[in-house]
Amino acid sequence: MDERFKPRVLLVDDEESILNSLRRLLRGQPYEVLLASTGAQALEIMGRQPVDLVMTDARMPNMDGATLLAHIHERHPDTVRILLTGYADLSIIIKAINEGQVHRYISKPWSDEEMLLTLRQSLAHQHSDRERLRLVQLVWDQNEQLKQLNASLEKHVAARTAELQQTADMLDLAYEELKHSYVTGTEVFSLLANLRLPAAKQTNRQIIDLVRIYSQTHGLDEASSRDLTMAAALYNIGKLSWTDSMMTAPSDLLHHTERELYRGYPKQSESLLMTLEPMKDAARLILHHQERWDGSGFPDHLKGEAIPLGARLLKLAVDFVELQRGLILERHMNSDEALLFIRKYSGRLYDPELVEDFVQVCATYLRDITLGDPTVKVLTTRDLVAGMVLARNLNADNGMLLLNAGKVLNGPLVEKLIAFEAMEGAKYSVFVHVPEEPEAAVVFSW
Repeated sequence: MDERFKPRVLLVDDEESILNSLRRLLRGQPYEVLLASTGAQALEIMGRQPVDLVMTDARMPNMDGATLLAHIHERHPDTVRILLTGYADLSIIIKAINEGQVHRYISKPWSDEEMLLTLRQSLAHQHSDRERLRLVQLVWDQNEQLKQLNASLEKHVAARTAELQQTADMLDLAYEELKHSYVTGTEVFSLLANLRLPAAKQTNRQIIDLVRIYSQTHGLDEASSRDLTMAAALYNIGKLSWTDSMMTAPSDLLHHTERELYRGYPKQSESLLMTLEPMKDAARLILHHQERWDGSGFPDHLKGEAIPLGARLLKLAVDFVELQRGLILERHMNSDEALLFIRKYSGRLYDPELVEDFVQVCATYLRDITLGDPTVKVLTTRDLVAGMVLARNLNADNGMLLLNAGKVLNGPLVEKLIAFEAMEGAKYSVFVHVPEEPEAAVVFSW
């Protein structure tokens, strides 16, 4: 962005305290800041002078934020439009996206650092788009000159053609930067959406990292990788209208009404994103990421390879992370247990051709996974042998720590584990290092 150009930012809110807080936050930033307390006042200001970015509160008397953004979209389509709200009001969000073509959505209370990042990226995106249009016009103008000079100035045409190629390369670069800015924007938005969840329940960052690693190691093309990353960032945007308790509850324990709402979140997420042209392919992956390989998933009961490849990959990453966060089953699994669960349901929930590749990616790139170690075995308590060493902590189903990693097993300890397992009515998966000389070990049988 040209440092000599100072973007003009208009802040709209009917609460003076909010406007004052935003004005203090933007003090010292390279923006010209304008303030309005009503939608009508904001439109009057924009009628007198150009405005680069408008950030408006959603709930205001007479004219709400979504209606204001719809007017601005109609009269000043080049202006960046951001919705600021303290309400999880899905109807206002949908109206702002569909009618106001809102670029971003920020929740109250906001993080100052994320607010500044959002404004900076939004204006950079606008600047990139303006530059692209300028270059398109430049190409058109040069084309007209080439037509006029074609008859008598062959050498000049050759020179202009070279310039045109250079301009086309610049256009390609600008467009690539624009697409990259969408990926960045979705990741920023996912971080904002995660603010509704406690840290222990947040998933998007880990899922984004997983699909990126998979894409890099398996040679996915740039477009597929970009779509998969954006889908990972926003796969759960349709949950924003849920209650806090439902957002943190295991899906396996939801009652009938909540379960129906849960099964609708992929479609809700897709609907919110389909109006954004660069998001259409990512939205399709989000729509189908809860389909199952055997056809028992939702929303469309797709089966096998009828499920888009990216959606199959996204389901693996989502379930792997959500199993560890307690968002699928009541018990929080560790990473190895989550991978065992995925292996168990290969061919039913997951594409069997992708499961082992996914397990190997996790074992190679995530530090807390032991399945990639050939000396580590997963055994039941009755298969344990004295002398074996725990490869990772053993927890009861209620989360209580039973034994630490590194513990050397002996006969009495194994007997106690079997007795405790029977008392709980559980079935433990025990990760152990197999002794180098198992023939010298003592085997206990009951």
